[in-house]
Amino acid sequence: MDKEITSERKSKIERVLSARQKDLTLILANIHDAHNVSAIYRSADAFGVNEVHLYYTDTPFPSLGKKSSASARKWVDSVRHSDIVSLKKSLKNYKILATSCSSQAKPFTSYDFREPTAIIMGNEHSGVPCELSSIVDGELYIPMYGMIQSFNVSVASAIILAEASKQRNTSGMYNNPTFSSSEYIDKLKSWINK
Repeated sequence: MDKEITSERKSKIERVLSARQKDLTLILANIHDAHNVSAIYRSADAFGVNEVHLYYTDTPFPSLGKKSSASARKWVDSVRHSDIVSLKKSLKNYKILATSCSSQAKPFTSYDFREPTAIIMGNEHSGVPCELSSIVDGELYIPMYGMIQSFNVSVASAIILAEASKQRNTSGMYNNPTFSSSEYIDKLKSWINK
């Protein structure tokens, strides 16, 4: 049974759903801080990411407060993975990039985010888990010009998604729905009832 909503609310839901990017995603790899995870969900929603992949193998997924995360998390789907096989299978058609400070890493702006892309955001202390290197197609970093050598993971996620959004917007990708008609209808019903 559909919830009663205003026409303005329904129009907003339709507009947001039409711009959702089904082939742009983040992989949160053992990120332990609840505030970081909540902020990442907010950025994902803001930049039109449809789903976020959760790779938690040695860290429990943090308990997210109802107020801080509920507003964004309910609009971004979560796909949980407890092993690399599941993650790789789920993202088999994606270019998988990992945040890194290694000598192989390239500036994040050198990548084409118009392609189906998944970006691994690593743990606040240990970074991207070593076992994920076998599925990574490239490494990226955000150039920095100060004394500090890294951004907070939630800030880094927002910066990378902003670049992906810029590239996709310039190419008109936010104007072309990425859902099939049936996916769109199912999603619309689901969102109306949230």
